[in-house]
Amino acid sequence: MPKRLTRSFFNRSVHEVAPDLIGVVLLVGGVGGRLVEAEAYHHTEPAAHSYRGQTERNAIMFGPPGYVYVYRSYGIHWCVNFVCEATGSASAVLIRAIEPTAGLPLMRRRRGLKDDLLLCSGPGRLCEALCITHAQNGMALDEPPFELFAREGAVEVVAGPRIGLTKAVDLPWRFGEKSSRFLSKPFPAATTVVYR
Repeated sequence: MPKRLTRSFFNRSVHEVAPDLIGVVLLVGGVGGRLVEAEAYHHTEPAAHSYRGQTERNAIMFGPPGYVYVYRSYGIHWCVNFVCEATGSASAVLIRAIEPTAGLPLMRRRRGLKDDLLLCSGPGRLCEALCITHAQNGMALDEPPFELFAREGAVEVVAGPRIGLTKAVDLPWRFGEKSSRFLSKPFPAATTVVYR
């Protein structure tokens, strides 16, 4: 069995955690798959929800690492983030896509489609497929319903600009598995490889 990840995994730089999450298996109530795309958000840059300080909405980001921060995007889609760094840092990793491997029939029903490539290729899609809502906001990542398992074997991770932003658009803080067909958006051919 792969090693279970605990909250201590997230007690370090968000820029280290984000690429290290690629290939990790995420299960929510036994449903999920391999993480193939994630974005880092640091409190020092204006695209981070914590940039302007603590609010009721983003308070989880200011707490200890290894917890779930869930927010609604454009009033439509839920998005799930993993809080990183020491208490007060308010940095997190947005989970953008997974390769679905466990509980596919349930994910297909939740999403109302049969194309596995579209089940979890985007933060809103994967939250719908995994039934993640604001109800999970503030939960620990190493306690039910969440399970995280360390990646097995080498994974080629690439880095590029984050998606859908109007601020800090050039920061290369989006990470993904180079060969994955399950990304929310392909990386350019000339993208930098950061890990093998």
